[in-house]
Amino acid sequence: MVVTAGFCESDGARRYNTAVAVTGDGVLGVHRKVHQPLGESNSYAAGDGFRAFETPVGRIGMMICYDKAFPEAARTLAVDGAEVVVCMSAWPGSRTGAAADLAEDRWTRRFDLFDQARALENQIVWVSANQSGTFGALRFVCSAKVVGPGGDVLATTGVAPGTAVATVDVGEVLAGARRSMGHLRDRRPETYGVGAVA
Repeated sequence: MVVTAGFCESDGARRYNTAVAVTGDGVLGVHRKVHQPLGESNSYAAGDGFRAFETPVGRIGMMICYDKAFPEAARTLAVDGAEVVVCMSAWPGSRTGAAADLAEDRWTRRFDLFDQARALENQIVWVSANQSGTFGALRFVCSAKVVGPGGDVLATTGVAPGTAVATVDVGEVLAGARRSMGHLRDRRPETYGVGAVA
């Protein structure tokens, strides 16, 4: 079993919003959140990159919350061989023009769209977890899910707290998704210009 979790990491005078992947044998990988919205940099230092790592269940990459809004982050992990990307979040519903029903909220929609797009564009398995409940005026959108490499949601909690569970043969679903149209294989980085992921 591989378990991922988020925590506040202290590294000398700096603190990081960090994700870790572990087994009973120890730490497999660590990711420090790179992208920081809305003044998060006042509390946390930014991480410096995205790297995939080997685990007993396949090659995994991790990201945290707002990292998912940047296609380059997921693409970097996919190019580094990630078969599964795990993204943990504290993603709230909209604070302006909020919908009474979280299922209809525009920030719930964005959360779900990012999850499906990142899985589809990189043809990977995407595992998404999110905080539930409230914190002050914030309502968290829940929406834990497992998304297949075709962008199909294989399991979700919707806007209710819980655990999304799916049984996936990662090698089989990746091979099937990449058989005809291989998004990673068919890339042409030399045409993408400045800042392209090689």
